[in-house]
Amino acid sequence: MTRLARQVGDEAEQEAYRAQRDDTLAEHDYTARLREEDETLVLYPDAWLDGDTVRLERVEDTDRAVEVSLSATAGDDDWAAIEAANAELVERVADEHGSPHAANARAFADFMGNHYLTRIEDATAEHVQEFTEEYYPRNAWATADQRAAVDASLEYLFAAADTECPTMPADVEN
Repeated sequence: MTRLARQVGDEAEQEAYRAQRDDTLAEHDYTARLREEDETLVLYPDAWLDGDTVRLERVEDTDRAVEVSLSATAGDDDWAAIEAANAELVERVADEHGSPHAANARAFADFMGNHYLTRIEDATAEHVQEFTEEYYPRNAWATADQRAAVDASLEYLFAAADTECPTMPADVEN
C-alpha cells in the first residue's frame, strides 16, 4: 500500500492507500513509520510505542519489527510488473491447490516483491530460508493449517513458475 501511495499522483488516492495500510496494520497492533534517510518503511508493534516514540524498555524482541526498502530496484522491472507476474503464479496455485496454499503463495509473493523487488522464479535458496525462518513466522499471521502446509505451498508455487524450489545445500543448513 505504501508503494502504491508513492506511485499515484492524486493526493486523495495516496491518502486512501495509506489509510488502508494503517487499518490493516492496526488489526495486528502495528504502526508504520517512514525512515526518510534510506526510504525504508518500518513497522513497529504498538506495544513498543509511547505516542510517537519507541520506548526501548518495551522492546522484548527486535525481530518483531519489520523493515521494507521502498527504493530497492531490480533490473528493468518495476514493482507493479513484478507484482503482476507474482500474482499470476499465486492465482495458479489458488486454482490448482486452493487454501491454505494460496495464502502461503501470496505471503511468499509479498515477501519477494516487497522486500527484494524480485520475481518468484528468481528466488534463491537464501530467500526461501529467510522467508520460512524469519519473515513467515513474524509477518504472515498464518493459521495452523497454513503453517503446516507452507513447504508444500512453496513447492506448488515454484512448480507454477516452472522451476525447482531452491533449497539450501545440506552442509549449509543448521
